[in-house]
Amino acid sequence: MAARRPSKTPLVTPTSFADLGVPGRLVAALQQVGISTPFPIQAATLPDSLAGRDVLGRGRTGSGKTYAFALPVLARLSAATSPRLPGRPRSLILAPTRELATQIEATIAPLVAALSLRTLTIFGGVSARPQAGALRAGVDILIACPGRLADHVSTGHAILDAVEVTVLDEADHMADLGFLPVVRRLLDKTPPRSQRLLFSATLDAGVDVLVRRYLSHPVTHSVDSARSPVAAMTHHVLQVRHDDRLPVLIDLTAAPGRTLVFTRTKRGAKKLTTQLVASGVPAVELHGNLAQNARTRNLAAFSAGDARTLVATDIAARGIHVDDVALVIHADPPAEHKAYLHRSGRTARAGASGTVVTLMTDDQATDVRDLTRQAGINPTVTRLGPGDSLLTELAPGERRFVTPPVATTSPHHGRGHSATRRPDQRTATGGSTASATRGRGSDSGRASAAESTSGPRGAAAFSSRTRVGGRRGQR
Repeated sequence: MAARRPSKTPLVTPTSFADLGVPGRLVAALQQVGISTPFPIQAATLPDSLAGRDVLGRGRTGSGKTYAFALPVLARLSAATSPRLPGRPRSLILAPTRELATQIEATIAPLVAALSLRTLTIFGGVSARPQAGALRAGVDILIACPGRLADHVSTGHAILDAVEVTVLDEADHMADLGFLPVVRRLLDKTPPRSQRLLFSATLDAGVDVLVRRYLSHPVTHSVDSARSPVAAMTHHVLQVRHDDRLPVLIDLTAAPGRTLVFTRTKRGAKKLTTQLVASGVPAVELHGNLAQNARTRNLAAFSAGDARTLVATDIAARGIHVDDVALVIHADPPAEHKAYLHRSGRTARAGASGTVVTLMTDDQATDVRDLTRQAGINPTVTRLGPGDSLLTELAPGERRFVTPPVATTSPHHGRGHSATRRPDQRTATGGSTASATRGRGSDSGRASAAESTSGPRGAAAFSSRTRVGGRRGQR
């Protein structure tokens, strides 16, 4: 393949989708879901991608890349007359994680329906048989994780010789996860003259190999740098004693709104979720040790607001978009600066504002200082303890707690399993916002339920309580 064209980095002023060349049916479908003005990455790439050129788009997480690649795919398929063929998808979107693949499908679903196209999402962790059946029925847009798609290709259930356009989303993350060999094998099976769109937050060596090998005369658009902090995102580092880490986390996560908490390990995510739930904070976990149905259920509970807090490993650092995540907390500082930026990018998305908090113990100070410097971030560093007034500034509002589920042994659940009963709703007054196990506040008069999937018990009901009063800084 020829070398890519020089990067184009103009300051793009967003215009209308129609002015960019998006077909009228897609413009109308976008308006139906409340989208009328393109983001810079969309305004920059759409003229080239709609014209059929290979495009390399670079933009940080939350910049609107999904519509940037989905619109040209949909426009091309809706204008073509080629039929659906059994086992031969007409377009391919590769994503590094199950959650991202599912989210892409959900994002484009209204547009797909407006054009009467058919999509299919495939990934591991679930049965391959229904996926094979859906492939045989014919599909226009196949959204896939590389590993499971490679399985279907090897068994002959998926044949990629009819793919008209291929998208690689979060290409740098695929490189980080070690997917490049299987991605290359898949791309080798697509027609060499088909259109290819690659979107990535960074252009590391692994991504550059894909660009040079598979993109023909690509036009490169970089609307921002992966190191560029979002203007509406504020960064704080809270230096805490080790014993104060959990009380501070409880205080922050008990505030109104959605909070996403990151840990380094799967075991750490599970343990912290259990601690938060036991302290009265409705929380669910997301990590690689969970079965796919549990991952889907937990993410849905967080999206719906049944659980205000999601405790996750870096599996949620890319591609997961939940509206109105007001606060991202690095309970464990990440290992490197790219992870910090991608984790933090779960808030302040699509023009919204957000707050990022990193908890740091004394022995982590040097590593966190180096991490933020490499990320191009100049955070506000504060040494504090439980009950500090800054906690209510970072996460404003009354701290609301719920009664944790009570486990009881039930013969209907089989040996070694627990059932849960719903505790009676109770109220109390007084106490400190720093400890979720002491002094519950007055009840708001309305019960809420949340699903706990942090343990083997399955669904568990909670009753709602609100804490008022307490130490300085309460509102």
